[in-house]
Amino acid sequence: MSWLPDDFVHPVHVPVPDSTLHLRPIRESDTPLDYPAVMGSRERLWEIFGPAWGWPQETMTYEEDRVDLLRHEREIAAHQSFNYALMDEKETAVLGCVYIDPPERTGSDGEVSWWVVDDLVGSEAERALDALVPRWIAADWPFRQPRFLGRDITWQDWLALPRVS
Repeated sequence: MSWLPDDFVHPVHVPVPDSTLHLRPIRESDTPLDYPAVMGSRERLWEIFGPAWGWPQETMTYEEDRVDLLRHEREIAAHQSFNYALMDEKETAVLGCVYIDPPERTGSDGEVSWWVVDDLVGSEAERALDALVPRWIAADWPFRQPRFLGRDITWQDWLALPRVS
């Protein structure tokens, strides 16, 4: 049984209210925009995601990022997991990402996390994304018990939960 209903259609363009930003599924072709976004915020991203995901490694290469984005693109097409890029209006920059994944730990039916580049930390854009994501998940995704990693549960507490069998 899939973690999503067979007839579920994932959103392909999600405007971020009160901004010129939007979310859309990430693609391999976004590597030229994604790599500088990730590596430019790598130290802070490692503090968030490193203990759980081992990402992004200090030595991550452009090619490794490209392969990772290709994996994400394929997983999105197969509805296995989702990575949405936070894009500026003209899609000239990746400014963050939102991840929507099947549960790895017990107690939820979907796990959601997100980040913005260092330059947007504390900004109106970050606050708008922080407000949007839970509303968007409630409105457009078929979850009864989504978990917002690093938001409604700390990463450390999440890691301590039993794995889904």
